[in-house]
Amino acid sequence: MTTPSLPLPQGEEKYITAKTYAYPLLKQNARSNRSEPTEAESVLWNYLRCKQLGVKFRRQQIIEQYIVDFVCLGKQVIIEVDGKYHTTEEQKGLDDMRDEQLKSRGYKVLRFTNEEVTNNIEQVIECIKNNLYEQ
Repeated sequence: MTTPSLPLPQGEEKYITAKTYAYPLLKQNARSNRSEPTEAESVLWNYLRCKQLGVKFRRQQIIEQYIVDFVCLGKQVIIEVDGKYHTTEEQKGLDDMRDEQLKSRGYKVLRFTNEEVTNNIEQVIECIKNNLYEQ
């Protein structure tokens, strides 16, 4: 089975793909996540979709062995919206390892809590814009 490929950071000629054995499950989970977003993910998607910030975002995108909440491939910016379980020490450690692996591939990872997104969306959008268009 062939897996869809995403370009690596500029200057590299290979592609990031999920392992063949893992891709079907990742694809199924990504599809499920898209059809059942959290309230915070829905709120943020309403601001990111249709190039409202001037760039294309994808939601629940597979990158290597991960499914990221939102990604702008053109700017290599990933946005994660974290629920309460991300506050445990174990999950923080896993999130840090995941972020480091994605950063090593050239991505910038932005994390926001559900509460930040639902209660302060203007500030979240401003932060995203700043990271998309910083010099």
